[in-house]
Amino acid sequence: MNIVGLSAHFHEAACCLLQNGRLIAAAEEERFSRIKHDAALPARAWRFCLETGGIDVDEVDAVAYYESPVKKLGRQLWAGRSRAGSWLPDPHRAEREIREVLGYEGPIHFFDHHLSHAASSFFYSGFEEAAVLTVDGVGEWDTTTYGRGRGHELSLLDSVEFPDSLGLLYSTLTAYLGFRVNRDEYKVMGLAPYGEPRLLETLRTLITVGPGGGYRLDPTCFDFVKGERMYSARLAERLGQPPRERAGEITSFHKDVARSLQELLEQVLLEKVRYLHDLVPSANLCLAGGVALNCVANGRLAREGPFERLFVQPAAGDAGSSLGAAALAHVRLTGRRPAVGPLEHVYLGPSFTPDEVFEVLDAAGLDALDFRGREGDLLEATVDRLVAGKVVGWFHGRMELGPRALGARSLLADPRVPDMRDRLNRAVKKREAFRPFAPSVLLDHAPAHLELDHPSPFMLETCRVRSPLDLPAVTHVDGSARPQTVDPRVSPRYAALLEAFHRRTGCPILVNTSFNVRDEPIVATPQDALSCMVDSGIDALVLEDFLLDRERLPAPFVAAVTCARARAHRGTSGTEALYTFI
Repeated sequence: MNIVGLSAHFHEAACCLLQNGRLIAAAEEERFSRIKHDAALPARAWRFCLETGGIDVDEVDAVAYYESPVKKLGRQLWAGRSRAGSWLPDPHRAEREIREVLGYEGPIHFFDHHLSHAASSFFYSGFEEAAVLTVDGVGEWDTTTYGRGRGHELSLLDSVEFPDSLGLLYSTLTAYLGFRVNRDEYKVMGLAPYGEPRLLETLRTLITVGPGGGYRLDPTCFDFVKGERMYSARLAERLGQPPRERAGEITSFHKDVARSLQELLEQVLLEKVRYLHDLVPSANLCLAGGVALNCVANGRLAREGPFERLFVQPAAGDAGSSLGAAALAHVRLTGRRPAVGPLEHVYLGPSFTPDEVFEVLDAAGLDALDFRGREGDLLEATVDRLVAGKVVGWFHGRMELGPRALGARSLLADPRVPDMRDRLNRAVKKREAFRPFAPSVLLDHAPAHLELDHPSPFMLETCRVRSPLDLPAVTHVDGSARPQTVDPRVSPRYAALLEAFHRRTGCPILVNTSFNVRDEPIVATPQDALSCMVDSGIDALVLEDFLLDRERLPAPFVAAVTCARARAHRGTSGTEALYTFI
């Protein structure tokens, strides 16, 4: 049985394929279109999934869509009633485009947004039973849901509805701080450790936390329902300062707002997971929704919450809902839960053979070192560059699903180099100086360097750094890190690189950040990787079994790529000032 899951038309469109209940392929559309957060129907990702599964469109037994457009229409009409213009929502758009764009004529199953989120975590967790918490901006109407999973059954027991939303609260303050809505919330999380929670009590007046699972936002401070921005003038009055301009200075006040907001989110989430534990007294908690990408909050829930085990699906936002919808369709059609989980990896995207990479390099006239059949030599040559303080692009195997690079499309560096974080932010990633970087660490060595007593393969929780080594490039200002533990069983070549680096330096850790520059998706193809190399401060590039040093790039090639990038559209999907829920 071939079931395709789809998410589209909102944020992070994606597609996945379940074959007989097994997850065969999954990818976000942005990786193919090169439009950041592309929300269009994922036609390219659809073709990739079918090709990977070795099937044609007429062999797809069912398509599962991640939300209910008809239910969403009621909220869209309610929220859009005061907006100017003639725009009208179209609840038939998803089905029409699936038929016309994808050419699919079979059955389509629609599932509620938060149920798809919940399924994307529970059915891939490996837990036989669990409590499930989903927190995001908004689905059809729900913004927070509390559920229970057992075997093939999944049910939502309680909910909070729009416009009351923890996700929209966080996005509103993201906009107030001058960052882009529905895109830059993680920047607020990264900024928070630089401040103090001096404004916590002021921010607490924005939300009334009720008994059970409920809470209410103060409507006088928010304008996202009928306005053109997230906040009203009352919010600035309450905080005592005007909103920060996009390119404005980040002051201690802004840092304190970020810290206070993060603390408020964590406190509310802790209270609500305790309620959920009373409702579903399981040892296991599954998290989903965009707020579940807040790895600082996840770490605190794992340490202080009532649950013994925590699972967060690594594409916890809307992209991962395609996995949940596919799982729900599998249950509906077979009466059984999918044959997936525990999810050990998300290397589910496209890959390229060494011979295919050679063809790309040869066509471009690039003189790369050829290590085909000599993996050990390739690893040692890569370590040579890392210990010399160079930044290495690492392209190997199938591309990851989700926002975190996990050793398939990564930029790597030595975490011991004092100025490496500043260099990566300034010259390579071209982003704000306060942004932290994550460590990849060999699984067996993690406890010696981090306050972490369990695997964390997806970079979805933070913990304290306690290493005997000085690791300035991966230790945040508050002494924390967002680690990826690397299991040789799951990621053999990446683990072998870490082992080679450890043998040479005594350090089993590397800086690992996503292989992209600001406002671009993570690279998907060798061509993307070469283009990104030209436009950044990457010193060397490993493309499967080939290694290319920057100084070996011919000047005409660099000029041609630079010209092409200047002409290329580098836009993003969606608005930057208002949460895209209309």
